[in-house]
Amino acid sequence: MKQPVSDTHNTEEPVVYIIDDDQSLREAIEDLLNSVGRQAQSFASVQAFLDTERHDAPACLVLDIRMPGMSGLDFHREMDKWDVQLPVIFITGHGDIPMSVQAMKQGAVEFLTKPFREQDLLDAIHQAIELDRKNRIARNSLKSLKDHYAGLSDGERDVVTHVVAGLLNKQIAAELGISEITVKVRRAQAMRKMQAASLPELVRMMQQLQET
Repeated sequence: MKQPVSDTHNTEEPVVYIIDDDQSLREAIEDLLNSVGRQAQSFASVQAFLDTERHDAPACLVLDIRMPGMSGLDFHREMDKWDVQLPVIFITGHGDIPMSVQAMKQGAVEFLTKPFREQDLLDAIHQAIELDRKNRIARNSLKSLKDHYAGLSDGERDVVTHVVAGLLNKQIAAELGISEITVKVRRAQAMRKMQAASLPELVRMMQQLQET
């Protein structure tokens, strides 16, 4: 199976990816999106989407829930496996309540039954694109945080770990067998490297890293 190469096209213009085995519906959605100035790319299958390079820009997936091969619902469950982190709008001609509930529980932005109102789809796409903008900012912020933490020395990490645990400088010095001055120096260096403006901010940063 060919592995996808993702996020290699650098652009900030949002993209709507459409995955549906119904060619006429794909074309209709593309036409609708083009009419309101939205960039769109459509695919007849999940695999076709995975085999295509994706833009490095805010985006969302308009995904048919039932298709030959991998279904939209199955793909949604396994998106992490493919390193696809996009908000999903499900569309289906076979909608039922249990399927809708399952889709929403999996984190879908919206679940639309064919034929759906064009405005409902446009509203859902707008919501999904804005959600992806926020998610991208959060992911970039976390990556930056991890990069900064990777730049700490072992000694600085030891001090920071004890700071987050709520220990005072004197206690940290005793725990690590170093002088209190060394604790202060390493803490200051860690704050500079982490770009933390204050001790509470440093603690918040470390808690954020621990939660990932």
